[in-house]
Amino acid sequence: MNFTRNTLTLAVGALVLPVVASSAHAATSFIANSFYDQQHPHSRYGYIEWAEMVKELSNGELQPEVYTGTVLLAPRANLQGIQDNVVQVAHHAAIYTPSEMPVANAVQELGFNYDDPLIGILAVTDFSLNNPTQLAEWEELDIVYLGAYNTPSYVLFCREPVRNLEELRGKRIRTAGSTVSAWVEQAGGTPVNVPSSEMYSGLDRGSLDCASNAANDLIDRSLWEVAEHTTLLPTGMYWSGPQWGFNSGFWASLNDEERDVFKEATAKAMTRMIVQYLGASEAALEEAASHGNNIYEPEEDLMASVEAFRDEALANVYDKARDEYGVEDPEALIDDFIATYEKWDALISEVDRQDEEALAELAMEEIYNKLPADYGIY
Repeated sequence: MNFTRNTLTLAVGALVLPVVASSAHAATSFIANSFYDQQHPHSRYGYIEWAEMVKELSNGELQPEVYTGTVLLAPRANLQGIQDNVVQVAHHAAIYTPSEMPVANAVQELGFNYDDPLIGILAVTDFSLNNPTQLAEWEELDIVYLGAYNTPSYVLFCREPVRNLEELRGKRIRTAGSTVSAWVEQAGGTPVNVPSSEMYSGLDRGSLDCASNAANDLIDRSLWEVAEHTTLLPTGMYWSGPQWGFNSGFWASLNDEERDVFKEATAKAMTRMIVQYLGASEAALEEAASHGNNIYEPEEDLMASVEAFRDEALANVYDKARDEYGVEDPEALIDDFIATYEKWDALISEVDRQDEEALAELAMEEIYNKLPADYGIY
């Protein structure tokens, strides 16, 4: 659904409370939105628990009002909602707005080639807060990026078994992102680009044969009811766009101490979110199996198809960034991301991957404490 800015503002105006200006005696109230339901890790840890951290760290001076699901904004409308100050902070997936976020989407093309979401979430945050080309995109959009999300590797949920290339052929598969869509086409399937919120209905009606998403959705979105066959085929991770994207005017209205609260809360929530997300995905596979679902490893020809396409995608990523997304210096952009990922691969190897507190401290030390004092002030 497309919204003009005026239409969007009118549509949700009745739900939106005014932001209370900060002063020595008045708390700052603001609206935070995640279009995922409240049990999804991006909402539960990234917004609901994050909001409690913000309140606690600010001694009640910052008062978030959190919306989850699509009550306030549809998935594709969050960028506009941030820009129009309908919400002061929100999650926005850049794949929903490729023309507005070409740089973020160009970098997302690498998602098919990586499969470690813990390294990914920290590398993407570091890159997105420091790369000049990416920073220029946030400024042009008039939003302030503060932290990343990262999914576990997406797998296939299907109405019928899809274990090899023959079984995949002709299937209509919900995908997210152009690289995995191109692979599906090459493998003989038909990619369908719909929001993750429409996977259940599509599988239930039969307009989708399969959906590609993180394994936790078997339980969180009850996909086990409509897709009895899961194949553990890694079809990429997703991270494009901000987990926490701030309205620039709201961010500028805060004082340094308040902005520091958001940085610390984000470091804590971000690392907790990904550790819990990975745990939820593993638990969801076990629970789905207990409901009678079938969990398959991909057969050799199907896995070989993915691996071959990864090599092809990596070779083509520079041309794609230039030709499809209009990036003027794609080598500098892509190589900076790859170097940042390798940096975090080394850093994470020295930390307990389950220690949320240690991971948050590492994020503060290596990322947030290094940001300039005027970060995000345009």
